[in-house]
Amino acid sequence: MQISMNSVVTMTYQLKNSKGEVLEESKEPVAYLHGGYDNIFPKVEEMMHDKKIGDVIEVTLEPVDGFGDYDEELVQIEPENAFPAEQLKEGMQFEGEDETGEVILYTVTNIADGKVVVDGNHPWAGERLLFTATVTDVRKAKTVEVEHKHVHGAGGHHH
Repeated sequence: MQISMNSVVTMTYQLKNSKGEVLEESKEPVAYLHGGYDNIFPKVEEMMHDKKIGDVIEVTLEPVDGFGDYDEELVQIEPENAFPAEQLKEGMQFEGEDETGEVILYTVTNIADGKVVVDGNHPWAGERLLFTATVTDVRKAKTVEVEHKHVHGAGGHHH
């Protein structure tokens, strides 16, 4: 079976940065619902269309195709006393909102002199990435998966 609209695609993948360093890879196969449901990068989904079990794709993702450009305005310096002292450490993450009310995940990147630097950019924002995937299974999606716009069961979402 070839990958087409409303197919459940199971794959293994690897994501590398432009230096060739592995940023992320699947230890077990993962599944997504194919067909414009925003379950995977659109450029990757486009390359997966019409592929079948055993096919391998390699896609270069420019920042706009991946995690976006790095936005300096998402880096803020806050007073240390604005955070719970007993939990504050570099690398911790918390949710905040921008001026439009959109939820942003912030990461504490530095703590010094009573100030805390928080960054709302994805860690790989601004990076050119190489996404490589091997198709391990393809099946027709169940009606409920199409209705919910994601895969159910092994490798997918569970309610």
